[in-house]
Amino acid sequence: MGESLKKLQGKVAIITGGASGIGQETVRHFINNAARAVVIADVQDEKGQELAQSIGLDRCVYMHCDVSDEDQIKTVVETTVKTYGQLDVMFCNAGILKHEQAILDFDMSQYEKLFFINVRGAAASVKHAARAMVEGKVKGSIICTGSMAATMGTPLHTDYTMSKHAVLGLMRSASKQLGEYGIRVNSVSPAAVATPLLCGIFGMEAEEVERTLESSYYLKGVLKAKHVAEAVVFLASDESEFITGHNLAVDGGAKM
Repeated sequence: MGESLKKLQGKVAIITGGASGIGQETVRHFINNAARAVVIADVQDEKGQELAQSIGLDRCVYMHCDVSDEDQIKTVVETTVKTYGQLDVMFCNAGILKHEQAILDFDMSQYEKLFFINVRGAAASVKHAARAMVEGKVKGSIICTGSMAATMGTPLHTDYTMSKHAVLGLMRSASKQLGEYGIRVNSVSPAAVATPLLCGIFGMEAEEVERTLESSYYLKGVLKAKHVAEAVVFLASDESEFITGHNLAVDGGAKM
């Protein structure tokens, strides 16, 4: 393995929402970059277990975790530290995007459910990861999945856009509070990616979704999960050791 694929050598990471989509791709990128261990935290048990087994349980394990339940996040973090001795990277990636939410017909119960996962889940993940890093004297990296929607807005998904604004606020506040411990907190904000989540919303296969999205970037090509995963690897690695409070857009120069 060349040096270019050892960016995370020896590091222990937790990836929430790691069983599919951007999370799954990031799990594989972390392993390919020599992470010592990656814990997949998700509610998709079958997918998560299959992914861990395909990689090898000596380096990758699956733990059931509903991020809307703080106790489950706490358990994942504590188990990780107990098993591997430390936590170096937390990728707070779990999130949902459900039905359209126009402001004139705003459904408060739907909004609350989405915020429980996208915002409360991210906050609890940052909290318990940071506590473990401070206690273990680890100068770690915490990364949150934001969205292009947080800066551009969306015409239909009002609650999702609101939640990603909140995630950016969480990241920026936490980065200022945790800097004294050497802990970096950043976010990665992709444009639309043809993940299983988005394909389900579009009702299309991945290739068809990508063809639909191709004209939405100024940069020629198609945004894929691997591009987001590569950005996360950078933010998790020592190559970004003096970057914190930053929202890294991975959007191909998305058109407004």
